[in-house]
Amino acid sequence: MSYLGPEFDPPQPRRPRRGPLTVALAALVPGALLGWVVYEAVGGGADGGGARTASAAPASRASAAPSPSAHSAPASPSATDDGKRPSGGAASGPLTGKVVVIDAGHNPGNFQHTAEINRKVDIGTNWKECDTTGTSTNDGYTEARFTLDVTHRLRALLEKQGATVKLTHDGDSPAWGPCVDERARIGNEAHADAAISIHADGSTEGNRGFHVILPGSVHAGAADTRPIVGPSHDLGVRIAGNFLRDTGEPPSNYLGNGTGLVTRTDLGGLNLSTVPKVFIECGNMRDSKDAALLTSGAWRERAAQGISDGIVSFLRAS
Repeated sequence: MSYLGPEFDPPQPRRPRRGPLTVALAALVPGALLGWVVYEAVGGGADGGGARTASAAPASRASAAPSPSAHSAPASPSATDDGKRPSGGAASGPLTGKVVVIDAGHNPGNFQHTAEINRKVDIGTNWKECDTTGTSTNDGYTEARFTLDVTHRLRALLEKQGATVKLTHDGDSPAWGPCVDERARIGNEAHADAAISIHADGSTEGNRGFHVILPGSVHAGAADTRPIVGPSHDLGVRIAGNFLRDTGEPPSNYLGNGTGLVTRTDLGGLNLSTVPKVFIECGNMRDSKDAALLTSGAWRERAAQGISDGIVSFLRAS
């Protein structure tokens, strides 16, 4: 894929077809269908087509060495591209008193700490690697850089609403990880009102679109998700609807049967959470169409906005 610089302006996606996600949102989120209609009116949409079997599971991420080349610049000076932005702290707003924990998937330093991240940790249902390196685009733009960038933008948006925002890591602190069990623990100890883990998938060309991963009911070992399954589902549905509206990215055409929602019981970050939490795979880095979006600073700002709008909707309703 050719380099996509900061001036890249992705083409407008085609007008969406109302599918399962429309029905699910209309039933579960008051006003969501109206949001879809407004979205149609401004020309956004989806062209993902029907669901089909995934050729690569979302947990199977390709290892790729980080590329030194820069990608697109941030949409504004207040949201740096993968750089640490000093937090201005929460402002007074409608989310004053609410705590949100944002988990930027993976860590740029994981590539230099393979022994540490390969250590197995207990996630309740089984044992899994502490962490992984994540995937990348074919041009070498890593998932870890993407997730940090979206995390910084999301933090700024939520703080403007008055929320207190905590990060599980900030790229260089710690230098690798943290392990998936520790990521869950950070949200639990913060007594977060909502927590989200930001990711991008590493499937194959032609598999595109976003999906939100919800915790399934787990009661094994240290894992007991039963109290959070309901509120996490609500959080995930609201994020999916707003992400679709704000970004134009279609629901996954290879997972979730067109709903943009997938339930899993094999992720430590969800299994060990005691607060409402979801993962979002913002797109497939190995698909050229999705990669063009994920490497655009302007699109990452819209992605952060969509996630923020979903979280705000959930917190104001709870």
